[in-house]
Amino acid sequence: MEPVSLQDFVCALDPASLPRVLRVCSGVYFQGSIYEISGNECCLSTGDLIKVTHVRLQKVVCENLGTGQTMELAPNFQGNFSPLTGPQSYGTLEELVSATTQSSKQLPICFMSTHRITTKARVVPQEQPLKLEAVEMHLGTCCARCVLGTGAQQVILHLPLSQKGPFWELEPGPPRTLLQVLQDPALKDTILTCPVLPWHSLTLMPQYEVEAIMHLRRTIVKIPSTLEVDVEDITAFSQHIHFIQPLLLSEALARGGPFPLPTEILEVPEGPPIFLSPWLSSLRKGQRLCIYGVASPPWRFLASTKGRKVPRHFMISGAYQGKLRRRPREFPTAYDLLGALQPGQPLRVVATKDCEGDGLENPGFMSLAMGDRLEVLGSGQALGVQERDMNVLVCQRLSDQPGEEEYEEAEDQEQILLPLHFSGGFVEELGDGRRYSLQDLIAQFPLPCEVKVVAKDASHPDDPLPSFLGLRLEEKIMEPFLVVSLDSNPEMCFEVPPRWLDLTVVEAEGQPSQPAGPLPVVPVEELTEAFYYHLRKSPAFEGQAPPPRPPKSKGLSGQKKQVSKAKGVKSSEAFELQEPSLMPKPKRKTLRKVIKDSCNLYSQIPGHKKGLRPTKPITRDTNDEHDYEEILEQFPKTL
Repeated sequence: MEPVSLQDFVCALDPASLPRVLRVCSGVYFQGSIYEISGNECCLSTGDLIKVTHVRLQKVVCENLGTGQTMELAPNFQGNFSPLTGPQSYGTLEELVSATTQSSKQLPICFMSTHRITTKARVVPQEQPLKLEAVEMHLGTCCARCVLGTGAQQVILHLPLSQKGPFWELEPGPPRTLLQVLQDPALKDTILTCPVLPWHSLTLMPQYEVEAIMHLRRTIVKIPSTLEVDVEDITAFSQHIHFIQPLLLSEALARGGPFPLPTEILEVPEGPPIFLSPWLSSLRKGQRLCIYGVASPPWRFLASTKGRKVPRHFMISGAYQGKLRRRPREFPTAYDLLGALQPGQPLRVVATKDCEGDGLENPGFMSLAMGDRLEVLGSGQALGVQERDMNVLVCQRLSDQPGEEEYEEAEDQEQILLPLHFSGGFVEELGDGRRYSLQDLIAQFPLPCEVKVVAKDASHPDDPLPSFLGLRLEEKIMEPFLVVSLDSNPEMCFEVPPRWLDLTVVEAEGQPSQPAGPLPVVPVEELTEAFYYHLRKSPAFEGQAPPPRPPKSKGLSGQKKQVSKAKGVKSSEAFELQEPSLMPKPKRKTLRKVIKDSCNLYSQIPGHKKGLRPTKPITRDTNDEHDYEEILEQFPKTL
């Protein structure tokens, strides 16, 4: 086949003959538009091979031959077209008959008028096709015998040869639709007319979008047919040509098979590593892999070690077969206690350090000693600084010996209030010594959860989790993974997340080797610190609200500033002016909401209970607190 323009090739192409393989004989490059314009290919080099798989009509450009004006027609345009024999029009019927006789054409011929024709029999609409059968005398006038309509509804009209036009000669045949005109090779570049368009003579120029496959192009290439490039059809000689089409792991996952799929790595995505695994260094260009399918189950658990200065982070598969035991959880603040409280599940903790109450900053808060046992009841509100309500955690103090609180009456039990920003130290009181599987543990207890791996996964001899004092299971991640093995070592199977490690591969030839028995997949992968914090910023963690910010304290530092600003006033006088503001304000009783055992209970929470435990009274010793002012007064005298 001789080289032709891409536009001519597409216009003459029979869609039933696809696919066709083309060679680019004359390439093209549009400077300033790298590879694509509006999603279409615009750079083809001489010698490139293209496998055309589909051709789609985008639009049709209609041009007025007289003025050169153009308009675009949609592929679903509903008007009908009739081909004209030439661009010339005739002023009268006599000129039309004379031109037909001179061109040696035989009657009948088809024609139309661009104006309405009125006769005694009827009115002929403009651009209505007529068939001129003969010239004869009618009522003493030389007339053209014309036929209007087709089939059984034909009407004979006698039009005088002096009838004025203009008239256009038409090709014989019925009107055609837009697609019929484009699909008829004989009508290519033919002058047409259409009653619903404003121009009487026009030409059609279709524009197609060519979908093709090219070497090492991962996606289907879209080429406009108007691209100024010459091509040659080499389909008959292309039996040995194989188009290499790259494939992303995410695309292999989306199409769902067929598996197992032998592949070869073409490109590894750039960026820092996500796993600290030995197989990660084997993923390089040219390495052959075998993809066995989607890993099951599809969920993973994010875990961090406890009891280490530098924690390590792991992603644990849902198929992990090790045994775990619950560990007491640690809570640094009262806000963490409130977040861990679950309806219907009692939460009992033990204080790990002494805490003194501050009646001014936290009214109603009582002192805690190391070893105090508390049961968390829920959230409430108390009167805080400057007569403002503040959110608090309502707790109930338990007896020193577990079990004794069951015999105490409700009115004798002491309730205390902890501000949510209170930074104490608490550890969960736990008496559960059962050994759980990972699935049973997650089904019974919410995350995050403190555990200790007491038995390693038997299928993973190098399981690192039992060597740690504790693990914190932080989050359940729903993400599909692909089970992959190295072609050189089929026994080394691992799971690759296409979302975070999307390799570019190409399907390889040959049968993949199937290991005997179940696939030996590693259920635990250690994460790099950078990737761990990348996961922590994912949408799964965005719903976790930060702890409340503590209120600003107005203590002695604020008083010092006021004293220093008051010039010419003695310290004793300044103290007398500030003393009323330091005195505790009278407390008011408020109803606080207490949540216990999934019930909404409203009770009046007292600010102080007497008789159960000696606590430090909330008092202000004015002289002790302002001793430093007396020192400042005497200090200049000693100089």
